[in-house]
Amino acid sequence: MRISWITNKTSPAKVEYGPSPSAMKFCSTGSTSSYRYVSYESGEIHNVDIGPLKPNTFYYYRLGDPPSSRVYQFKTTPSQFPIKFAIVADLGQTNWTKSTLEHIEKSKYDMLILPGDIAYADTVQPLWDSYGRLVETLARHRPWMVTQGDHEVEVIPGVHNQSFTAYNARWRMPFEESASDSNLYYSFDVAGGIHVIMLGSYTDFDVGSPQYQWLQGDLNKVDRGKTPWLIVMIHAPWYNSNEAHQGEKESVGMKAAMEDLLYEARVDVVFAGHVHAYERFTRVYKDKADNCGPVHITIGDGGNREGLHTHYIDPQPDISLFREASFGHGELEVFNSSHALWSWHKNDNDEAVISDSVWLATLISNPACK
Repeated sequence: MRISWITNKTSPAKVEYGPSPSAMKFCSTGSTSSYRYVSYESGEIHNVDIGPLKPNTFYYYRLGDPPSSRVYQFKTTPSQFPIKFAIVADLGQTNWTKSTLEHIEKSKYDMLILPGDIAYADTVQPLWDSYGRLVETLARHRPWMVTQGDHEVEVIPGVHNQSFTAYNARWRMPFEESASDSNLYYSFDVAGGIHVIMLGSYTDFDVGSPQYQWLQGDLNKVDRGKTPWLIVMIHAPWYNSNEAHQGEKESVGMKAAMEDLLYEARVDVVFAGHVHAYERFTRVYKDKADNCGPVHITIGDGGNREGLHTHYIDPQPDISLFREASFGHGELEVFNSSHALWSWHKNDNDEAVISDSVWLATLISNPACK
């Protein structure tokens, strides 16, 4: 587990942890960094890797040296099925965001995955800090895995030409472990049978690019006999019947370059954000229903300040099975090596009410797709 936090003064990157508040007998140290963005200078960003840890276990921890008096608690992910993911994109920091987070907190999820558009800072760097304070309630208890969206690029031509400065500094993902040389794309394994690939829609994805070559190599390493589930996260959706974000190169170009790789690898499901609405497609490949293609799901309805994308293309395409412009979040509960339950929950109710759900089966369990 990597624990990250920010202080406004110099403090050692050190974490004490253990199985109970009275037995924090382990200690790990890490690294500290900071970044500048125009006139803004960040606080001290601390990253500490702790472990080895037991799966599906609660741990208690304290930060700094000397350690703070505040004791935090988190739970590691299971090493085997079942496991529940909370999945949400385009989160931001609005009242809708707060509602989404409240619903997610009640879901008893094991890991949160966020495919892009995190804080909506959009060059206003203190908004990254306020976002950290907003999500801390959840993020300090369960692992969060993220990839970037267009709102993380934060380039000001002629003023700040480096892209992803704040994102790369603040959201340090474990890309080294997946043999990626970029924090913008990486992969990880969880629950002993799920391989999750986080792709970067806003870094080079063309055939022959470093990301393409890495993806090709990563997919080739997956043993589906041992890892039956293959899940991909992108930000800009490849399939979309909303009027918003049609024809963008990050969608059209990435799909043209990488769809064959995902199809040949029998990816089970692709999650995306960017479009501020919910939509679920059937299994699809090359714009047509295909029983051996992945299910594509857009979940860009977390609660951003730009509002919902309420206009859809009519008539609804045959490959689009469910679509609705409402804020909410999704849950993917993987029960075993062959079946998982996907559900989407709107924020319109005090309690998270399932508005769309479907059982998913792994493609390797389909003899026609082996």
